[in-house]
Amino acid sequence: MISSDRRKWFALALLSTVQFMVVLDIAVVNVALPSIQVDLGFSEENLQWVISAYALVFGGFLLLGGRAADLLGRRRIFLAGTVVFTISSLLAGFAWSEASLIGARAFQGLGAAVIAPAALSILSVTFPEGRERNIALGVWGAVGGFGAAAGVLLGGVLTSALSWSWIFFVNVPIGVAAFILTPILLRESRDASVKSFDALGAILVTSGLSSLVYAITRAGEDGWLSAKALSFFAASAILLVGFVVWELRHSEPLMRIGILRIKTVTGANVAGFILGTATFSLFLMLTLYMQQVLGYGPMKTGVAYLPVAGGAIFTSAIAAQLVTRIGVKPVLLIGMVSLTLGLAYFTQVSAGGSYVGDLLPGFILVAVGLGFSFVPISIAALAGIQPAEAGLASGLINTSQQIGGALGIAALSTIATTRATDAVATG
Repeated sequence: MISSDRRKWFALALLSTVQFMVVLDIAVVNVALPSIQVDLGFSEENLQWVISAYALVFGGFLLLGGRAADLLGRRRIFLAGTVVFTISSLLAGFAWSEASLIGARAFQGLGAAVIAPAALSILSVTFPEGRERNIALGVWGAVGGFGAAAGVLLGGVLTSALSWSWIFFVNVPIGVAAFILTPILLRESRDASVKSFDALGAILVTSGLSSLVYAITRAGEDGWLSAKALSFFAASAILLVGFVVWELRHSEPLMRIGILRIKTVTGANVAGFILGTATFSLFLMLTLYMQQVLGYGPMKTGVAYLPVAGGAIFTSAIAAQLVTRIGVKPVLLIGMVSLTLGLAYFTQVSAGGSYVGDLLPGFILVAVGLGFSFVPISIAALAGIQPAEAGLASGLINTSQQIGGALGIAALSTIATTRATDAVATG
């Protein structure tokens, strides 16, 4: 028998491994896109949906996934998400056409939207607030920071050594192991006080968030003032305003709006949105820069991210210790300043750039920024939260980061395209 104290640390290892798999799949596809395009005959227009289909469903269903975990049972929902994610990963690896891969990626996003908030809420009710939770969330933050960079690294290695299918197949044994170990290591918990499920609230928030992510994606492609983008922005605004009005009137709402009155929660979500905006777009653009401008292959591109991946693990461990000693704000300030300096450094990359001169110093700054940002944000997002609302708070912080990421990619893609067009026009 495993003792109660040891069980929770084994549980943390399980939850972190599955979360690593989810975070990995946001970035792992970037390096493999050229190979996928050739093998499956993707059109230039549809290729981006290999990434966007995942982001759209992931971002749209996170809040519902988090609250469903609170109401229906966190372990049960975590298991369901693991099954969906594992099966859709297998289908993505065996994809035979554009539609089959995009469909599998959408279902992967659904599985991820269920897993991520359920896992974080299980972590929060397993570890009491204080030093132990800070250590656990330090590991969680390290997974977030490391996973974002490791996705590109692993994507490059697997695509070069085996084939692009293996960026999806690698999830299958992890998912199977998680399914077997979950009943052994994780205890069931839920909010037993709620007697009814807010179905209309679930429909409104899921439709509203999905419309918002889709509108941002279309804006990056068609222009921010295009009719399609504006119509989806308007639909999203109507649905989300309707959601807030309905939640304020409902006796047992899907989302208690008062949770946003907790300053640490609101601050963490604002910071998480900014972090998502910066990091998602950064890794996509630098991957394209290395492959399309510097001429790196998938393997070389992946290995180039080693300083970021390794540095994020190291700095996350330091950040977890510092949060306990000096608090969330100073650590987060260091992280955001370092990340900003890294982003500023990358503004000087040139067509004839080198790894050591144009990329490495920025990568080191970003590694510090990731570790010192993900950890305090994860801790602050759950500070002062009642156990009954752990899934809701987890869904909120994941949603903030995901929507920030969608906005960052769309905005930076627009800027990069406009800048490149102007540069070519002027010689």
